[in-house]
Amino acid sequence: MSIEINNESAISVDENVLQRLATYALDVLHVHPDADLAILMVDEAAMEQLHVQWMDEPGPTDVLSFPMDELRPGTEDSPTAAGLLGDIVLCPQVAEGQAETAGHPLIDELLMLTTHGLLHLLGFDHANSADEREMFGIQRDILVGFSMSERGGPGTR
Repeated sequence: MSIEINNESAISVDENVLQRLATYALDVLHVHPDADLAILMVDEAAMEQLHVQWMDEPGPTDVLSFPMDELRPGTEDSPTAAGLLGDIVLCPQVAEGQAETAGHPLIDELLMLTTHGLLHLLGFDHANSADEREMFGIQRDILVGFSMSERGGPGTR
């Protein structure tokens, strides 16, 4: 599995944790080990430009996803085909404000946003309440499982 992470923002981020999370999530979602993923962190100006260009919405946002091969989650017996998942673009400056409001560390916010972006790459959405419940439930399960695996807790991979 190729996971490329580039931090072009002015905020220092533990890229190793993001790498471990992405690897964990892709494994849980049975994505082929030869799938490629890119995670890019940019400043507010770059994120605002992308937000306007691709979503036609003003101002910077926290995360954008750009799927490539439209891969979908697999199963244990039938993993996703190899291919290009796409790009997740994070804005640590926006995430920092959200983390402060939520009362948790920046890395926790970035882990949540990375998981959220990854689920979008795999075709999940939250356009209606049923889809939102499904996506956010999977997101929560991945984050809880990853947290447990980082601590070496029961049921970890």
